[in-house]
Amino acid sequence: MTILIIIIVLALIFDYINGFHDAANAIATVVATKVLTPFQAVLWAAFFNFLAYWVFGFGVADTVAKTADTMQIDLVVILAGVIAAICWNLLTWWLGIPSSSSHTLIGGFAGAAVAHAIAVHGFSGYVDAEGVTHHWYDIVSWYKAGKDGGMPSGVLIIIAFIVLAPLLGALASYLISIWLLNASRKSIGPKIFTVALMLATIWFVYTQMIPYEEIIKDGHKPRFASSEFWSVALEPHNIKWLLVAFIVLTVSGFCLIFSSLNLHQADAALKKMQLLSSAAFSLGHGGNDSQKVMGIIAAAVVVYINTNPGVHMNPWLDVALPSEDGAFKMPSWIPLACYSAIAAGTLSGGWKIVKTMGSKITKVSSFEGVAAETAGALTLYFTEHLKIPVSTTHTITGSIIGVGLTKRVSAVRWGVTVSLIWAWILTIPISALLAGLVYFILSVFIK
Repeated sequence: MTILIIIIVLALIFDYINGFHDAANAIATVVATKVLTPFQAVLWAAFFNFLAYWVFGFGVADTVAKTADTMQIDLVVILAGVIAAICWNLLTWWLGIPSSSSHTLIGGFAGAAVAHAIAVHGFSGYVDAEGVTHHWYDIVSWYKAGKDGGMPSGVLIIIAFIVLAPLLGALASYLISIWLLNASRKSIGPKIFTVALMLATIWFVYTQMIPYEEIIKDGHKPRFASSEFWSVALEPHNIKWLLVAFIVLTVSGFCLIFSSLNLHQADAALKKMQLLSSAAFSLGHGGNDSQKVMGIIAAAVVVYINTNPGVHMNPWLDVALPSEDGAFKMPSWIPLACYSAIAAGTLSGGWKIVKTMGSKITKVSSFEGVAAETAGALTLYFTEHLKIPVSTTHTITGSIIGVGLTKRVSAVRWGVTVSLIWAWILTIPISALLAGLVYFILSVFIK
């Protein structure tokens, strides 16, 4: 139980570090454009980090918890993974490198698990109690096909999104920038496109909403049992899609009047919209990154139960990972603690990385800030819906690059960008190697 408590405490410390390490992701552009002061910006971001508790479910937490086979590892594996993740996060923060806290945690967890498998079974195959042959690399969930043709999961999918997440962010921000640029012209074409997009958004979000009958299915209690409307509107899955609609419709509304505004009015409106876009991105940051720590804590509890059969668990540790016939069960203090920790970390800032994100990649105005943050937020909501733990750092960096490309290719400082990409590529393998080393050291002292 002592090791379990240490893991929970360290996981929350990692969540706190994640907050100030990744604070720049949400606030760099609003600080660079002087929409908010640095202090106002971190307060703004921290508030929406915590507010994500009421918006997102546990899909990403489930994916992280199943990175390694919880039936084949012990608590030392998770402890080593968290320690390695904290060390790499602090090092990259000190150097001002916006690396991915998410991939650090995934790499650490997977690396420690592989080290455990090698230490216990060696490099040769071994046969389990059911007569199935396994190898050391099978301990990690590398790839798992999705149910009913859905999105597959596993470490390889997460690695693929090292490339795909920034590309999606860059493409989305580029298209949003082109949309806004055309909307500033006094022609009917962009307005027709905007109205069509508004109607398509309303239709799409409506098709994604979960009706009241589905919410109360199998005895599930809605958030507002006395009101069917609020139960539907405030269901976490529905809130997320309503937010998507609100973001798209707000930008669309601005596009409809953009051509009638003078330069001063347009800039003032864009600065107000930046508050919305940064809030939306902070929500996505809190929802995406806090769930990863929830997944680690959930995995630790399940491993403790597996390695201590018959142990009586207190209700405050009543955790169950999803199975074919069961849902993810997690006591409410875990998500509350995780969202509080990341919000507190964001309040602590992260000024070294703010400079890189806000000015070194490309010069950012209110126009670019709105496009980048809106694109980043929509990308995070989309990947969270697919239960993929992506990097908020990679996402917003790609989005900032995307808006830079609308000006000219040379507007992006590619020397800085290439250095960042190398940090992204190396994060998972370095975290994995570091976690493996930490695991072997801890194994000497912890039996």
